[in-house]
Amino acid sequence: MAKKNKKSKTDTPTFDNRRARHDYFIEDTMEVGIVLEGSEVKSIRDGSCSLKEGFITVDLDPPRLTLHQVDIAPYQPAGALNHRPKRDRMLLAKKREIERLARAVDVKGVTLVPLKLYFSGAYAKVTLGIAKGKAQHDKRHAIADRENQRDMQRAMSQRMKF
Repeated sequence: MAKKNKKSKTDTPTFDNRRARHDYFIEDTMEVGIVLEGSEVKSIRDGSCSLKEGFITVDLDPPRLTLHQVDIAPYQPAGALNHRPKRDRMLLAKKREIERLARAVDVKGVTLVPLKLYFSGAYAKVTLGIAKGKAQHDKRHAIADRENQRDMQRAMSQRMKF
């Protein structure tokens, strides 16, 4: 009989917001904690989370960060004790960091977006980015650069085979 593989600590899922990197120039990043309910933690560990539509607001009175529109699917075994999938979640940061983020967001065209959600030990962490919106021509330019880079890599790999 085959042995069951035990999950290692590296098997915890990480969720990247690739859409944010496509739609925004990321100027700076910061790691913050997130307040979750028990069924949310289990659902994230099962791999049921989407950061695609998420955004972050900053309040200065009292100083706090709030994560909006992040979809964490209900955890089926929780039954009646389940959470709402798109509820607002509190982010944990120091007061001076929140004030710095508030000053950065005051500039027109700058927003805070969640870039990554992952576990660091037993704690869930969110990497947030101070982001500036891209215009359509910037997106096309980034796609063209990526295609050119792939073509160069293919040419180099073909050259190495000979």
